[in-house]
Amino acid sequence: MDQAAKARAFHELHQGPEVLVLANVWDAASAATVEAAGAKALATSSAAVAWAHGYADGDVLAVETTCRVVAEIVRITDLPVSCDFEGGFTDDLGVLADNIRRVIDAGAVGINFEDGGRDPELHARKVAAARAAAGTAGVDLFINARTDVYLRQLAQGDAAEAEAIRRGRLYADAGASGVFTPGAADPELIRRLAAALPLPLNVMAWPGVPDAATLASLGARRLSAGTGTFRAAFAALAKSAAAFLETGDVHGLGAAGDGAPALQKRFSGG
Repeated sequence: MDQAAKARAFHELHQGPEVLVLANVWDAASAATVEAAGAKALATSSAAVAWAHGYADGDVLAVETTCRVVAEIVRITDLPVSCDFEGGFTDDLGVLADNIRRVIDAGAVGINFEDGGRDPELHARKVAAARAAAGTAGVDLFINARTDVYLRQLAQGDAAEAEAIRRGRLYADAGASGVFTPGAADPELIRRLAAALPLPLNVMAWPGVPDAATLASLGARRLSAGTGTFRAAFAALAKSAAAFLETGDVHGLGAAGDGAPALQKRFSGG
């Protein structure tokens, strides 16, 4: 499947009736593991990618590293791949256009694109610039415009809901393909957001967020694990490493690894 076809397939996965569930990944090994588990598409977590490289999340990791991770994942899968592109690593629209072309050249067919603490009017201009750059590259990039109203607690109660809707509509007008509202968890709030926004709604795994089937009935179209998969994997590593370091019990370590994917076979084409 070529990149244009992958982009079309990724857009179609947001049209329902089922919610697109994304177990976020951070490298080729995690991507291969999640693909084998039954994923329909793959998406990176910026925090997980940054932590895996020894950096903090938040526009710290170099754009070159982010794009290299995408290319490494695209090389080992035929699934559509979306990149958590933070805020685009710049507020300069010309540099942003170059960055968008870089991640498309790496093979991405979608991006998460967050407003963070920025002026939403600026972020709307960035969404428009990203859309134009993707058009020049000939890829219908799925721009998942993330608003951090809830995640950063930029407003409370009814004011937060109104602001999230205002921003989502603003980004839709600028050319976004979806709206991402991490931190929104209450089912009735999710229902209202989905009804008020003109684009597919993405929800992040968060305490209180209902399961995928319930989210579908509420009108949401995408559920992302965020850092959840990374935390689960590294909690298991911490537990098994601590036990092995304490006792040197090779049998316990072997048992902890039961069910691990056969990555050597997977990557050698066996």
